[in-house]
Amino acid sequence: MKRISIQDLKAQLSGVVAEAEAGATIVVTRHNEPVARLGPAGADHLHRGPLVGRQRLRPAIKKGTNGRYLTLLAEDRGGR
Repeated sequence: MKRISIQDLKAQLSGVVAEAEAGATIVVTRHNEPVARLGPAGADHLHRGPLVGRQRLRPAIKKGTNGRYLTLLAEDRGGR
């Protein structure tokens, strides 16, 4: 677990938040005493089933598109 002082946190906020977003837990200290913990946010709205990471990926588009996969994907993305 990484430790960082409040003063250093102020100077490096963007980088520390990026580390926390990536999964690291950072302890914020004041005078070398822990005062807070910064970590990744838990997405409450995200449902992850019991088989996450245990099976192979399945294609979102079924067979029968007659080679129009890229066209269908472009339509689905809506210009993104």
